[in-house]
Amino acid sequence: MRKKITLLLLILGVISGCDAAINMNGKVMGISSGQFIYQDGNLTSTYKSDIDQVWAACEKTVMELKGKDVQKERRISKGTIKAIIQDEKVTISVEYMAKGSTSVAVFVGVAGNNMASRLIHEKIADKLGAP
Repeated sequence: MRKKITLLLLILGVISGCDAAINMNGKVMGISSGQFIYQDGNLTSTYKSDIDQVWAACEKTVMELKGKDVQKERRISKGTIKAIIQDEKVTISVEYMAKGSTSVAVFVGVAGNNMASRLIHEKIADKLGAP
């Protein structure tokens, strides 16, 4: 019964367009303005662009933020960029979802920093036009 109430509250939060978060079995999940999903420190958003365009936007964002010790690992349908930006470890994970749809998850710091992740997403979105 408690899970049903929690799920109902989450759905109501999503529908109303406000921020919502729940903690289930030690995992934190939230939805912010219907555009981002925050789960276990990762802020995830889906962009309406091909993976190559999103990957290039992520690389440019890391360069613009003066990332150090940049490590890139790219495959056909996904890739990861790891860097140190302003003394924080940053991991950007890019994954193909469908034609013209790519998911990007940003994790900043040791436990996840929602505000820093959002800033990185904004810079990626600026390079693509909009999420």
